[in-house]
Amino acid sequence: MNSQIIAKTSIFEVISPRLRFMIETLGEVARRPSALIGGIMITAILLTSVCFPLFYGVDPLEQDLLARFTPPVWQEGGSWVYPLGADNLGRDVLSRLLYGSRVSLLVGFAAVLVAELAGIFLGLFSGYYGGKLDSLIMRMADIFMAYPFMLLTISVIAVLGNSIFNLILVLGLSDWVTYARTIRGSVLSLKEKEFVEASRAIGTSHRVVIFRHILPNVISPLMVLGTLRVANIIIWESGLSFLGMGVPPPMPTWGRMLAEGRLYITDAWWLVTLPGLAIMLTILSINLLGDGLRDALDPRLRNI
Repeated sequence: MNSQIIAKTSIFEVISPRLRFMIETLGEVARRPSALIGGIMITAILLTSVCFPLFYGVDPLEQDLLARFTPPVWQEGGSWVYPLGADNLGRDVLSRLLYGSRVSLLVGFAAVLVAELAGIFLGLFSGYYGGKLDSLIMRMADIFMAYPFMLLTISVIAVLGNSIFNLILVLGLSDWVTYARTIRGSVLSLKEKEFVEASRAIGTSHRVVIFRHILPNVISPLMVLGTLRVANIIIWESGLSFLGMGVPPPMPTWGRMLAEGRLYITDAWWLVTLPGLAIMLTILSINLLGDGLRDALDPRLRNI
Protein backbone atom coordinates (compact mmCIF):
# COMPACT_ATOMS: atom_id res chain seq x y z
CA MET A 1 0.00 0.00 0.00
CA ASN A 2 2.77 2.40 0.94
CA SER A 3 4.66 1.57 -2.25
CA GLN A 4 1.57 2.43 -4.35
CA ILE A 5 1.23 5.79 -2.60
CA ILE A 6 4.92 6.51 -3.13
CA ALA A 7 4.61 5.53 -6.82
CA LYS A 8 1.63 7.82 -7.32
CA THR A 9 3.40 10.66 -5.54
CA SER A 10 6.51 10.25 -7.67
CA ILE A 11 4.42 10.31 -10.86
CA PHE A 12 2.72 13.57 -9.89
CA GLU A 13 6.04 15.08 -8.87
CA VAL A 14 7.51 14.62 -12.36
CA ILE A 15 4.46 16.17 -14.03
CA SER A 16 4.91 19.86 -14.61
CA PRO A 17 2.44 22.18 -12.82
CA ARG A 18 0.93 23.33 -16.14
CA LEU A 19 0.34 19.77 -17.34
CA ARG A 20 -1.15 18.89 -13.96
CA PHE A 21 -3.43 21.92 -14.21
CA MET A 22 -4.58 20.82 -17.69
CA ILE A 23 -5.33 17.30 -16.46
CA GLU A 24 -7.29 18.64 -13.50
CA THR A 25 -9.21 21.03 -15.78
CA LEU A 26 -10.15 18.21 -18.17
CA GLY A 27 -11.31 16.21 -15.17
CA GLU A 28 -13.49 19.09 -13.99
CA VAL A 29 -14.96 19.50 -17.50
CA ALA A 30 -15.71 15.76 -17.68
CA ARG A 31 -17.57 15.98 -14.34
CA ARG A 32 -20.16 18.31 -15.90
CA PRO A 33 -22.67 16.42 -18.11
CA SER A 34 -23.51 19.41 -20.31
CA ALA A 35 -19.84 20.17 -20.98
CA LEU A 36 -19.13 16.50 -21.67
CA ILE A 37 -22.02 16.34 -24.15
CA GLY A 38 -20.83 19.54 -25.82
CA GLY A 39 -17.27 18.23 -26.04
CA ILE A 40 -18.42 14.94 -27.60
CA MET A 41 -20.65 16.76 -30.09
CA ILE A 42 -18.01 19.24 -31.25
CA THR A 43 -15.40 16.46 -31.46
CA ALA A 44 -17.75 14.42 -33.64
CA ILE A 45 -18.43 17.45 -35.85
CA LEU A 46 -14.71 18.16 -36.21
CA LEU A 47 -13.84 14.55 -37.03
CA THR A 48 -16.71 14.28 -39.50
CA SER A 49 -15.76 17.51 -41.29
CA VAL A 50 -12.12 16.39 -41.63
CA CYS A 51 -12.61 12.71 -42.44
CA PHE A 52 -15.83 12.67 -44.49
CA PRO A 53 -14.04 12.23 -47.88
CA LEU A 54 -12.82 8.85 -46.61
CA PHE A 55 -16.34 7.43 -46.23
CA TYR A 56 -18.47 9.74 -48.39
CA GLY A 57 -16.60 10.94 -51.44
CA VAL A 58 -19.48 12.58 -53.31
CA ASP A 59 -18.52 15.85 -55.01
CA PRO A 60 -20.57 18.67 -53.39
CA LEU A 61 -20.47 20.62 -56.69
CA GLU A 62 -21.62 17.78 -58.98
CA GLN A 63 -24.97 18.59 -60.60
CA ASP A 64 -27.70 16.29 -61.89
CA LEU A 65 -30.73 18.22 -63.09
CA LEU A 66 -32.72 15.00 -63.38
CA ALA A 67 -32.43 14.59 -59.60
CA ARG A 68 -33.60 18.11 -58.69
CA PHE A 69 -35.48 18.30 -55.38
CA THR A 70 -35.04 14.61 -54.59
CA PRO A 71 -36.34 14.32 -51.00
CA PRO A 72 -34.42 12.67 -48.12
CA VAL A 73 -34.30 8.89 -48.13
CA TRP A 74 -36.94 8.47 -45.40
CA GLN A 75 -39.50 10.48 -47.39
CA GLU A 76 -41.56 9.13 -50.27
CA GLY A 77 -39.59 9.42 -53.48
CA GLY A 78 -36.24 9.52 -51.65
CA SER A 79 -33.16 7.60 -52.74
CA TRP A 80 -30.03 6.28 -51.02
CA VAL A 81 -28.06 8.00 -53.77
CA TYR A 82 -29.02 11.27 -52.02
CA PRO A 83 -29.47 10.31 -48.33
CA LEU A 84 -30.46 13.85 -47.28
CA GLY A 85 -31.95 14.84 -50.60
CA ALA A 86 -30.81 17.02 -53.49
CA ASP A 87 -31.11 20.76 -54.06
CA ASN A 88 -32.48 22.82 -56.97
CA LEU A 89 -29.48 21.89 -59.15
CA GLY A 90 -29.39 18.22 -58.19
CA ARG A 91 -26.40 18.57 -55.86
CA ASP A 92 -26.10 16.22 -52.90
CA VAL A 93 -27.23 17.99 -49.71
CA LEU A 94 -25.31 15.68 -47.34
CA SER A 95 -22.02 16.28 -49.15
CA ARG A 96 -22.63 20.04 -49.15
CA LEU A 97 -23.44 19.99 -45.42
CA LEU A 98 -20.25 18.11 -44.63
CA TYR A 99 -18.12 20.38 -46.78
CA GLY A 100 -19.85 23.46 -45.36
CA SER A 101 -18.86 22.35 -41.85
CA ARG A 102 -15.21 22.58 -42.92
CA VAL A 103 -15.67 26.16 -44.08
CA SER A 104 -17.58 27.29 -41.01
CA LEU A 105 -15.21 25.65 -38.51
CA LEU A 106 -12.12 26.87 -40.37
CA VAL A 107 -13.38 30.45 -40.46
CA GLY A 108 -14.56 30.29 -36.84
CA PHE A 109 -11.36 28.96 -35.27
CA ALA A 110 -8.97 30.88 -37.55
CA ALA A 111 -10.76 34.22 -37.02
CA VAL A 112 -10.74 33.71 -33.24
CA LEU A 113 -7.01 32.93 -33.40
CA VAL A 114 -6.35 36.16 -35.31
CA ALA A 115 -8.49 38.18 -32.89
CA GLU A 116 -6.84 36.60 -29.84
CA LEU A 117 -3.30 37.24 -31.08
CA ALA A 118 -4.07 40.89 -31.84
CA GLY A 119 -6.05 41.35 -28.60
CA ILE A 120 -3.40 39.67 -26.43
CA PHE A 121 -0.54 41.87 -27.58
CA LEU A 122 -2.52 45.12 -27.55
CA GLY A 123 -4.16 44.31 -24.21
CA LEU A 124 -0.86 43.28 -22.58
CA PHE A 125 1.02 46.41 -23.64
CA SER A 126 -1.93 48.70 -22.93
CA GLY A 127 -2.45 47.41 -19.39
CA TYR A 128 1.23 47.03 -18.48
CA TYR A 129 2.69 50.29 -19.78
CA GLY A 130 -0.38 52.51 -19.40
CA GLY A 131 -0.03 56.22 -20.15
CA LYS A 132 -0.30 57.46 -23.73
CA LEU A 133 -0.02 53.98 -25.21
CA ASP A 134 -2.97 52.82 -23.13
CA SER A 135 -5.02 55.87 -24.14
CA LEU A 136 -4.21 55.35 -27.84
CA ILE A 137 -5.14 51.66 -27.85
CA MET A 138 -8.33 52.21 -25.86
CA ARG A 139 -9.44 55.05 -28.14
CA MET A 140 -8.90 52.74 -31.11
CA ALA A 141 -11.03 50.17 -29.31
CA ASP A 142 -13.75 52.78 -28.74
CA ILE A 143 -13.81 53.58 -32.48
CA PHE A 144 -14.17 49.90 -33.37
CA MET A 145 -16.90 49.47 -30.76
CA ALA A 146 -18.80 52.52 -32.04
CA TYR A 147 -18.95 51.21 -35.62
CA PRO A 148 -21.54 48.42 -36.15
CA PHE A 149 -19.67 45.15 -36.49
CA MET A 150 -21.63 43.68 -39.40
CA LEU A 151 -21.57 46.99 -41.31
CA LEU A 152 -17.80 47.26 -40.79
CA THR A 153 -17.29 43.70 -42.02
CA ILE A 154 -19.47 44.19 -45.09
CA SER A 155 -17.72 47.46 -45.95
CA VAL A 156 -14.23 45.94 -45.75
CA ILE A 157 -15.18 42.80 -47.70
CA ALA A 158 -16.81 44.96 -50.38
CA VAL A 159 -13.43 46.69 -50.83
CA LEU A 160 -11.11 43.68 -50.46
CA GLY A 161 -13.32 41.14 -52.23
CA ASN A 162 -14.75 37.77 -51.28
CA SER A 163 -12.31 35.08 -50.19
CA ILE A 164 -11.79 32.83 -47.20
CA PHE A 165 -8.55 34.63 -46.30
CA ASN A 166 -10.19 38.08 -46.41
CA LEU A 167 -13.17 36.81 -44.41
CA ILE A 168 -10.94 35.35 -41.67
CA LEU A 169 -8.81 38.49 -41.56
CA VAL A 170 -11.77 40.87 -41.38
CA LEU A 171 -13.71 38.86 -38.79
CA GLY A 172 -10.58 38.42 -36.68
CA LEU A 173 -9.44 42.03 -36.74
CA SER A 174 -12.98 43.26 -36.15
CA ASP A 175 -13.23 41.22 -32.95
CA TRP A 176 -9.89 42.05 -31.27
CA VAL A 177 -11.45 44.66 -28.96
CA THR A 178 -13.16 42.04 -26.78
CA TYR A 179 -9.89 40.26 -26.08
CA ALA A 180 -7.86 43.45 -25.64
CA ARG A 181 -10.24 44.85 -23.03
CA THR A 182 -10.36 41.53 -21.17
CA ILE A 183 -6.57 41.23 -21.12
CA ARG A 184 -6.08 44.87 -20.14
CA GLY A 185 -8.38 44.53 -17.13
CA SER A 186 -6.54 41.42 -15.94
CA VAL A 187 -3.11 43.00 -16.45
CA LEU A 188 -4.06 46.13 -14.49
CA SER A 189 -4.71 43.98 -11.42
CA LEU A 190 -1.84 41.54 -11.95
CA LYS A 191 0.94 44.08 -12.43
CA GLU A 192 0.48 45.29 -8.84
CA LYS A 193 0.80 41.79 -7.37
CA GLU A 194 3.76 40.90 -5.17
CA PHE A 195 5.29 38.34 -7.54
CA VAL A 196 5.39 40.91 -10.37
CA GLU A 197 6.83 43.60 -8.10
CA ALA A 198 9.47 41.14 -6.86
CA SER A 199 10.41 40.19 -10.41
CA ARG A 200 10.85 43.83 -11.39
CA ALA A 201 12.81 44.53 -8.19
CA ILE A 202 15.52 42.00 -9.09
CA GLY A 203 16.01 43.62 -12.49
CA THR A 204 13.90 41.36 -14.73
CA SER A 205 13.22 42.95 -18.11
CA HIS A 206 9.74 44.14 -18.99
CA ARG A 207 9.51 41.61 -21.82
CA VAL A 208 10.15 38.70 -19.43
CA VAL A 209 7.71 40.06 -16.86
CA ILE A 210 4.98 40.42 -19.48
CA PHE A 211 5.35 37.10 -21.27
CA ARG A 212 6.61 34.86 -18.47
CA HIS A 213 4.83 36.14 -15.36
CA ILE A 214 1.70 37.98 -16.52
CA LEU A 215 0.62 36.24 -19.73
CA PRO A 216 0.31 32.71 -18.22
CA ASN A 217 -2.04 34.11 -15.59
CA VAL A 218 -4.49 35.56 -18.12
CA ILE A 219 -4.69 32.56 -20.46
CA SER A 220 -7.59 30.89 -18.63
CA PRO A 221 -10.21 33.61 -19.27
CA LEU A 222 -8.96 33.85 -22.85
CA MET A 223 -9.59 30.15 -23.41
CA VAL A 224 -13.17 30.49 -22.22
CA LEU A 225 -13.77 33.70 -24.18
CA GLY A 226 -12.24 32.26 -27.34
CA THR A 227 -14.41 29.14 -27.13
CA LEU A 228 -17.59 31.17 -26.84
CA ARG A 229 -16.56 33.64 -29.57
CA VAL A 230 -16.07 30.79 -32.07
CA ALA A 231 -19.84 30.32 -31.98
CA ASN A 232 -20.41 34.01 -32.73
CA ILE A 233 -17.95 33.96 -35.62
CA ILE A 234 -19.71 30.95 -37.17
CA ILE A 235 -23.03 32.80 -36.96
CA TRP A 236 -21.49 35.92 -38.54
CA GLU A 237 -19.92 33.86 -41.31
CA SER A 238 -23.25 32.20 -42.03
CA GLY A 239 -24.97 35.59 -42.06
CA LEU A 240 -22.43 37.06 -44.47
CA SER A 241 -22.67 34.02 -46.74
CA PHE A 242 -26.46 34.35 -46.63
CA LEU A 243 -26.08 37.95 -47.84
CA GLY A 244 -23.60 36.93 -50.53
CA MET A 245 -20.69 38.66 -48.78
CA GLY A 246 -18.98 35.59 -47.32
CA VAL A 247 -17.04 32.77 -48.95
CA PRO A 248 -17.29 33.13 -52.76
CA PRO A 249 -19.31 30.62 -54.80
CA PRO A 250 -19.36 27.84 -55.80
CA MET A 251 -17.82 26.74 -52.47
CA PRO A 252 -20.72 25.42 -50.33
CA THR A 253 -21.36 27.03 -46.97
CA TRP A 254 -24.24 26.68 -44.54
CA GLY A 255 -25.22 30.32 -44.97
CA ARG A 256 -25.34 30.08 -48.77
CA MET A 257 -27.35 26.87 -48.54
CA LEU A 258 -29.91 28.75 -46.44
CA ALA A 259 -29.98 31.62 -48.94
CA GLU A 260 -30.48 29.30 -51.90
CA GLY A 261 -32.99 27.06 -50.14
CA ARG A 262 -35.25 29.84 -48.84
CA LEU A 263 -36.74 30.23 -52.33
CA TYR A 264 -38.01 26.65 -52.27
CA ILE A 265 -38.93 26.30 -48.59
CA THR A 266 -42.55 25.34 -49.30
CA ASP A 267 -41.63 22.56 -51.75
CA ALA A 268 -38.22 21.39 -50.44
CA TRP A 269 -38.13 21.92 -46.69
CA TRP A 270 -34.81 20.05 -46.30
CA LEU A 271 -32.88 22.73 -48.18
CA VAL A 272 -33.38 25.17 -45.29
CA THR A 273 -34.05 22.93 -42.31
CA LEU A 274 -30.91 20.78 -42.53
CA PRO A 275 -28.35 23.64 -42.80
CA GLY A 276 -30.22 25.44 -40.00
CA LEU A 277 -30.00 22.33 -37.79
CA ALA A 278 -26.28 22.01 -38.58
CA ILE A 279 -25.66 25.59 -37.47
CA MET A 280 -27.80 25.15 -34.35
CA LEU A 281 -26.11 21.93 -33.22
CA THR A 282 -22.63 23.34 -33.81
CA ILE A 283 -23.36 26.51 -31.86
CA LEU A 284 -25.04 24.53 -29.08
CA SER A 285 -22.09 22.15 -28.68
CA ILE A 286 -19.56 25.00 -28.59
CA ASN A 287 -21.60 26.94 -26.01
CA LEU A 288 -22.03 23.87 -23.80
CA LEU A 289 -18.30 23.20 -23.91
CA GLY A 290 -17.51 26.87 -23.26
CA ASP A 291 -19.80 27.01 -20.22
CA GLY A 292 -18.22 23.88 -18.79
CA LEU A 293 -14.73 25.20 -19.42
CA ARG A 294 -15.62 28.46 -17.67
CA ASP A 295 -16.86 26.57 -14.60
CA ALA A 296 -13.81 24.29 -14.59
CA LEU A 297 -11.35 27.20 -14.72
CA ASP A 298 -13.13 29.18 -12.00
CA PRO A 299 -11.77 28.06 -8.58
CA ARG A 300 -14.97 29.19 -6.88
CA LEU A 301 -17.03 26.73 -8.95
CA ARG A 302 -14.74 23.70 -8.72
CA ASN A 303 -16.07 20.60 -7.01
CA ILE A 304 -19.62 21.98 -7.13
